[in-house]
Amino acid sequence: MLEKIYIKGNKLKALDNRHPWVYSGAVAKMPENIEDGDIVELVHGQDKLIGYGFYAPGNQIVCRVFEYTRKPIDPTTQEYWSEKIAKAYAMRKAHVLSEETNCFRLIHGEGDFFPGLIADVYNDLVSVQILIKGVDKIAPMIIKALQEIGFERIYNKSKEISKRLENVETPKGWLTEKTGSPKVEVLENGVKFMVDVETGQKTGFFLDQRDARSLVAKYSKDARVLNTFSYSGGFSMYALKAGAKLVHSVDASQPAIDLCNENAVINGFDNGEHEGYCADVFEHLTKMQPNDYDVVILDPPAFAKSAKAVTAAARGYKQLNLKALRKIKPGGIIFTFSCSQKIDKDLFRKIVFQAAAEAHRNVRILHQTTQPNCHPINIFYPENEYLKGLVLFVE
Repeated sequence: MLEKIYIKGNKLKALDNRHPWVYSGAVAKMPENIEDGDIVELVHGQDKLIGYGFYAPGNQIVCRVFEYTRKPIDPTTQEYWSEKIAKAYAMRKAHVLSEETNCFRLIHGEGDFFPGLIADVYNDLVSVQILIKGVDKIAPMIIKALQEIGFERIYNKSKEISKRLENVETPKGWLTEKTGSPKVEVLENGVKFMVDVETGQKTGFFLDQRDARSLVAKYSKDARVLNTFSYSGGFSMYALKAGAKLVHSVDASQPAIDLCNENAVINGFDNGEHEGYCADVFEHLTKMQPNDYDVVILDPPAFAKSAKAVTAAARGYKQLNLKALRKIKPGGIIFTFSCSQKIDKDLFRKIVFQAAAEAHRNVRILHQTTQPNCHPINIFYPENEYLKGLVLFVE
C-alpha cells in the first residue's frame, strides 16, 4: 500500500492541467510516516486518484508527479519503469537514431514524464544524472531497464548539488561492470566527436544544440567562423565539414580546447583550417579586430541559475552580444543562445534588441531556435523549454 497525499479541492487546477510539481500549499493532508523519495498516491476528496509521484520533504515542491491516471496501477514494479524507458527509447529510435547519429538524450526529466532523471546515449554507453531522492531509490530498476533495451555500459554523472540538497546516495561512477573506456567516439549527423563521460561537462557533451549546429553548417561555406564558449567544438566541426575557410574556437578551459583540437583531427581538419584558443571570451571579443569574421557563435553557459541572478545575467548577455555586433563583418551572421531557464525567449530577445540598438547596426532575425526533438518539451510544463537562440543578419 502506498501512502496518500491529499490535495485541497481548490488547488486541483494545476493537477488537472498535469503540471508535474505539487507545491506544499496545495496539500490538505500528509501522512506522518512518509520518507524522502517514497512513491506516493495523489488523491482528493474521498480517495479519488489523481496520479503518482516522488515525495520530497522539506521543499516548497513536496511531490514530483511522474504519472497522471485515474486508474490504479503499481508504479513500484520493474515492469512499470521498464515500459516508461522503453517508450522514450522507441521515440528516439523512430525520430533520432540513425546510421549518422548515435548520440542523443534518452530521458529528458519532466519532458519524458520522468522528473529527476537525465539519461544521454553516447554510442553504446548511457550517461545518467540522478537528480532527486525518488529516482535514487529506484536506480537499480533504471539500470535494469536500460540493459533491457540493449545498453550494458551505464555511468552515473550525478551532480554534487543533488547529493547535498536532495540526499542522492548513488555514487558517481560506473553503475555497471566497468568495460572499456569512459571516452567514446560518437556520431552526430555524420560528424565525429570524442566524448568523455568521466571528465566532460554535463553528461559528456552538449546534445541540445544538434539542430542549431546543422543550421550553422548552412551558413559556413567559405566563411571565417568564430565559435565562442566552444567546449569540445560542436559548432566548429559542423562549420568545418560545411566548407568554412577558417574556424577559431575559444574557451576558457584548456582541456576543452585540447578536446576541440582532437575532434578536428579525427574529422580530418588538421591542415590549418582550425585553431583553438584558451582565453576569456569577453576579453577575446574586446581585443579582436573588427570585420574579421563572417559568422560568430555565442553559446555561453547559463548566466542565470536562479531568479536572483536574472538582472546580472541580462547585463552579461547584453555585453556579449554588443561586443559581437560591433565587430562582425557587414552582412555577417551571429548565432546567439541562452540556456538559462530563468531567462525566457521574450526576455532574451529584448536583451539582444538592446544590444543591437546600442551597436547602431541594422539587425534582422533569420531564425529562432530551440532544443532538438530528443529534448522534448512537456506541454504541461513550459519550464522544460530552457534553450533559446536567435540567428541574426547584421548589416
